[in-house]
Order: sequence, then structure tokens, then C-alpha cells
Amino acid sequence: MALTPFVTVDWLKAHLGQPDLVVLDGSWYLPAQGKDALGEYRAGHVPGAIRFDIDAMSDETSGLPHMLPRPEVFATRMGALGIGDGARIVVYDGLGLFSAPRVRWMLRVFGVGDVAILEGGYPAWVAAGGAVETGQGHSRAPASFTAAFSEDAVADGQTVANALESGSAQVVDARSGPRFRGEEAEPRPGVRPGHMPGARNVHYAALQSGGRLKEADALKAVFAESGVDLDRPVVTTCGSGVTAAIVSLALETLGRPPRALYDGSWSEWGSDPQRPVATGA
Repeated sequence: MALTPFVTVDWLKAHLGQPDLVVLDGSWYLPAQGKDALGEYRAGHVPGAIRFDIDAMSDETSGLPHMLPRPEVFATRMGALGIGDGARIVVYDGLGLFSAPRVRWMLRVFGVGDVAILEGGYPAWVAAGGAVETGQGHSRAPASFTAAFSEDAVADGQTVANALESGSAQVVDARSGPRFRGEEAEPRPGVRPGHMPGARNVHYAALQSGGRLKEADALKAVFAESGVDLDRPVVTTCGSGVTAAIVSLALETLGRPPRALYDGSWSEWGSDPQRPVATGA
């Protein structure tokens, strides 16, 4: 499998079942979306796909949503899923391009080099007549996974504050315009509305069409309209670190991979009274 962010449905059809290829159903939804990721998986998934639950793979000791766990915890959980060193991984989600980028980012942060996203996700697989498996899903024998944590790829609140103060990197927020501007209440209790002073807003939905990333020229136009300079470093953020990975993925496809992703994102920043908050454009 080539080291590319995406593989096509045809590619996966041709390679499905190879012993070193692991397919992950990484579907995850916001509560407001009213969808059941596990129920959808049981109702139908790519044959052999393993259910990768972002929340179950997170730091359960954190008060913040789906934060990265400690490397040794991630390694244990990956091994229990039957995913070992040297695996080639393809991840998809139920919306086409929503949570799969977060799964890919997590895997890469912990040292998986050969991981791609199924272009168009599960909807594209079904639309192309791909075989569907139902039920509890596939299980693999336990494996040995070595987590090599890429610390520089993960930003914390102080890293973001320093970038905003010094201008060393642009902070790009993937939330919707109304949430960014503070016109809507945040979905999580205790989180203030608004954004980090100096951050730029690139709604993740503006970067895609039909469950796929837009073409390069269209992506460049979206970033330009939001005042993002693609020649300068970027730290991505969002509500809880999921859709920020879509912005990171778009930057990567343009040959401008971001410096880091802020794992705590607005859930952390907006709930900390010591952090400044801006509203409006």
C-alpha cells in the first residue's frame, strides 16, 4: 500500500483479505447527529473490518473527551484488537470523511506509518457494490504492537497560547462559523462560546464534498478565504480534536502538513477560565 492519505474502493476490493491488511471501521458521531456507530457496524461493515472506537481507545482518566491515552495503554489496546507491528491499515467511517481522519492521526501519532483512509468511506463502498458483513464483526488473534509516540505532533494548551502570542504558527479552528463566533452555545457543559483570540476559522465541511476532500485548487481557495497562509506553520483545533484532523488531512494533501493538532481543543481551552476567549469574526 502506498504511503498516501487515501486508497480507493477498487484498491480495497483488490487487496481485501490479505493477511497483513487490517481494515478499521472508525465511525464516530457527535451526540447531536443522533447516530449509533456500533449499531451501524453490526448492521453492516466491510468484510473483516474491526470496530475501532475512538472513545474506547482514549484516555479514560481524563475529564476531556477522547484524549490520547498513554502510549503503553494504546499499545495494549491495539494488540488486543489483533493489530501488530508491520500491519497495513485502511480506516473508513460512516459519513465518508468525518472521524476516519482522527483515527488515522491517532495511529500515526503512535508510530503506524502505513495507514490510509478509504476514499468516500463506507457509503462509497456500498455504492460500488462492495460486499457487506453483518453482526458482531471480525476478531483477530492478539498481536504485539509497539507504540512510538510522536510528541511533536500533539499540541497542548500552552503550545497553542505560545503560537498565538508569538505568531510562530497559525491556529486554525475547524468548528462551524456560528460556534467559532460565539453565536451558538457549546454542546459541552461549562465550555464558553467563542474562539481563541487570533485563531482562523476553516469549517471542516467547507473542505469536502460528497464525503471526499475537494480538489487541491478548491482547498487552497478555502484556506485563502479564511486568511490562512499555507506557507506558514499551522496548528489545527476544533471542538474536541476530531474534525481538526480533517483540516490536518487537507493540509497534508496540499503538501503543507500541520505542525501539530491540539488534542484538548476547545473543550479544554473554552473550559479554562485562565484562557482568553474572543467572539465575533
